[in-house]
Amino acid sequence: MNEATRLSMLIKNQALALGFDLVGISPAESHYGEADLFERWLGRGYAGEMNYLERGLLKRKEMERILSGAKSVVSCAVNYNTENPRSTEASGGGWISRYAWGDDYHDVIGKMLGELADYITGLFPEETGVRAYVDTGPVLEKVHASHSGIGWVGKNTCLINQRVGSWLFLGEVITDIELDYDSAVEDRCGTCTRCIDACPTDAIVEPYVLDARKCISYLTIELKGKIPVELREGVENNVFGCDVCQDVCPWNREALFTLKKSFAPREKLLSPDFKWLMELDGDGFREVFRKSPVKRAKRRGFMRNVLVAVGNSGNKEYIEYVKGLLGDNEPIIRAHAVWALWRLEGGDCLAKLENLLEAETDEEVLEEIRYAFDSARS
Repeated sequence: MNEATRLSMLIKNQALALGFDLVGISPAESHYGEADLFERWLGRGYAGEMNYLERGLLKRKEMERILSGAKSVVSCAVNYNTENPRSTEASGGGWISRYAWGDDYHDVIGKMLGELADYITGLFPEETGVRAYVDTGPVLEKVHASHSGIGWVGKNTCLINQRVGSWLFLGEVITDIELDYDSAVEDRCGTCTRCIDACPTDAIVEPYVLDARKCISYLTIELKGKIPVELREGVENNVFGCDVCQDVCPWNREALFTLKKSFAPREKLLSPDFKWLMELDGDGFREVFRKSPVKRAKRRGFMRNVLVAVGNSGNKEYIEYVKGLLGDNEPIIRAHAVWALWRLEGGDCLAKLENLLEAETDEEVLEEIRYAFDSARS
């Protein structure tokens, strides 16, 4: 057994001992072919407002810019699937993406990766270069994970493992150590197009190509401003993220369940009640979503999403709750409350909106009021 093989076995065994479900190793190539595809994807504007992706483009293409002398990427994956209904099976309430039901994966996986990085450093008496990232670094992590044999990138652009499915958190440790490298696995999507056909906003514009600007996860998490009117109906009941393309994937039909309690649903977050969500003030939001991925949207973004979902519900029981948010301090919440009220009440809300015109000064809110009046006239 040569030294690279011995070190690779030690690192993989340690990764599994730390709680990772899958681990593979790939060379830190200075330029994978997929990097060119990623650059073209950016050039087509599909990243929307995620400007950080372009800022880190050179580092994503050339790992040497991240770690001098980089030779190997240890890709690790953790299964977060839990034994609970899928979005396609649930009824009533909102939908928070499965990955955000429990604790923030950045914290959970980051701790595990940090321990793995320390272990790798400890294997050598001399100084060893390592960098660890969980979704936050300038790394094409799905590319490296696929080249390490963990899975293949599916038509919905998620990494899929034949045994575990696609409910995977990814992270990687980059090192300047020469290791044994695993082989990529074949693409097993075949002729299936279920993810493409099921996407509520037609965000998968062609196999393996996602227009993030239409993706519900982007609209409810990454987008900071108003959700475009023409896409709101497609958001359906999703208040943070979306699971549809994974829920319908055949490889997730018998996906394994995680044993990690960190990713189990917190109280009330499985198909959360809209009335409860609309009553959350700033302190309530921070308390419910403390150490949760949902906190990333902040209350204003989250409540924006809730109001779109409520507007899509058609349930008039929510009208009084929506009216209560017409006076919220955040203009973006008031704007989406106007839209939700129009969706639920139609022409019956025009007198209420007429009164709002007298006091409202924010142009984005006024734009929503004018939209309701224009819709009533058409």
